[in-house]
Amino acid sequence: MVGVDFGTLSGRAVVVSVADGAELGSAVHEYRHGAVEHRLPTGARPGADGPGAGRELPPDWALQIPQDWRDVLAHAVPEALAAAGVAPDQVAGIGTDFTACTVLPTTADGTPLCELDRFADRPHAYPKLWKHHSAQPQADRINALAEELGESWLARYGGKISSEWEYAKGLQLLEEDPEVYAATERWIEAADWIVWELTGAENRNVCTAGYKGIHQDGRRPGPEYLGKLNPEFTGFTSKLDFPLSPLGGRAGGISARAAELTGLPEGTPVSVGNVDAHVTNAAARALEPGQMLAIMGTSTCHIMNSDVLAEVPGMCGVVEDGVVPGLYGYEAGQSGVGDIFAWAVRTALPESYAAEARERGISPHELLTEKAAGQPVGAHGLVALDWHSGNRSVLVDHHLSGLILGLTLDTRPEEIYRALLESTAFGTRTIIEAFEAAGVPVTRFVVSGGLPKNRFLMQVYSDVLRRPIDVADSEQGPALGSAIHAAVAAGVYPDIRAASAAMGSVQRDVYTPDPERADAYDALYREYRELHDHFGRGASDAMHRLRDLRARARGAAGATHATANATTANAITSTATPTEAAK
Repeated sequence: MVGVDFGTLSGRAVVVSVADGAELGSAVHEYRHGAVEHRLPTGARPGADGPGAGRELPPDWALQIPQDWRDVLAHAVPEALAAAGVAPDQVAGIGTDFTACTVLPTTADGTPLCELDRFADRPHAYPKLWKHHSAQPQADRINALAEELGESWLARYGGKISSEWEYAKGLQLLEEDPEVYAATERWIEAADWIVWELTGAENRNVCTAGYKGIHQDGRRPGPEYLGKLNPEFTGFTSKLDFPLSPLGGRAGGISARAAELTGLPEGTPVSVGNVDAHVTNAAARALEPGQMLAIMGTSTCHIMNSDVLAEVPGMCGVVEDGVVPGLYGYEAGQSGVGDIFAWAVRTALPESYAAEARERGISPHELLTEKAAGQPVGAHGLVALDWHSGNRSVLVDHHLSGLILGLTLDTRPEEIYRALLESTAFGTRTIIEAFEAAGVPVTRFVVSGGLPKNRFLMQVYSDVLRRPIDVADSEQGPALGSAIHAAVAAGVYPDIRAASAAMGSVQRDVYTPDPERADAYDALYREYRELHDHFGRGASDAMHRLRDLRARARGAAGATHATANATTANAITSTATPTEAAK
């Protein structure tokens, strides 16, 4: 089986044995454009180097380029097959997963609007990556109106929907670029779009629809409610309404065009699309009630199944059959984890530390971890808030920001680094406590992703949570999970549970809490919660005010820059010959 995981900066393909899930070969393809967060790229596609190419993006934007995703299929899939020594006709099926909510506007045939010449210089025509957070004002209005009108779906999302999701981003599109909105015939998750690219037929999955598209009990928000947000928003649901397919279902077969792209035989079964976090539960054998899986990378998603339907404040959603048929799938998460550690290396690493890391042949992260691990709990005198990318759970506010309290002239880089590691563990503890307070017990804590390689970090989590930690065996959890779903779609296994039992794997109780460190962390956690509630629950609005000041200052600077460019362009045009002006 082949599983393809589309991440934030790259895509990975793995080839696994259908018998036991053993990895036979893999390949990674880095996106040429990565995450587009500062300005539109030049040369993203033919004809894209017009007047708007390279234009600066506002704060909190994050876009991607569809061709980067196609390139993963064209490069990573054949390379993984070659590494595995597997012939294309030996592949029984292919499955894919994607970051979410990563959503894009297309025509009725699935053509991304950013690939049309007339929209190539329009930021809103591009896919909005999951960490595009500039739709927070729209999310705030969506939440306030839903609460005012008593919309029943709001409780399924912990009382707030996120600025990351389909409706908030769609409303932002309408209000900031009505022309692109009007041309949008399909508003589709990248998880479904890539399946469309593979099969040639549109398909929508129940997972992204439920968690990111406000689809509950067979319905989405109605036109009367949407019209009160904006009269032109009344028909938005028609852009994403499509029959939903169950997870593990067969979306179709590889099309002739996709066969040429990937090298796989035409007709090879393709499974229904899925979210990177949710598909990983099958790889980690974390499908039963109470088994919370934390997929830890640039951000962390917490996914758990339960036979209990409850209202958990600040969760990302609860969806029936959202992870595995027959159970309620809960999602929570932290918008920044690995991204925060990377920020610390970029900003708090002196040259002497960088030189030491180079001399010893280790990464800056390894060096800082090693130095941080040598301290007793609390010796740095610091506590941090893990909100550099906002708060996804339990506050659901992406206009919050990071904070480090207790800095002195003696504070060392490794102490800042350790405080940030600890802050993400505190954020996870806050999430677990919210679930249990709402009557949804967490019986096991399982981790997957890239960050569990850091043994010190995982021990911190075990001590902070006062829980043992299980570790998924595969380092390619999402890709393996996609391959497991593909095995179901291909008819090799009757359902996701059976495929997970055969192809997934996990190590139990790899980390256990130390009582003394856990006691010390309880004291630090109390300080974290005081700051968490003070800045996150309304006692201080300073973070929001600072963000507003930044936006106004950058907006004024951008307007000045645009005026200068326009003046220059007018001067050039007025002095050019007719032929030169036409060029």
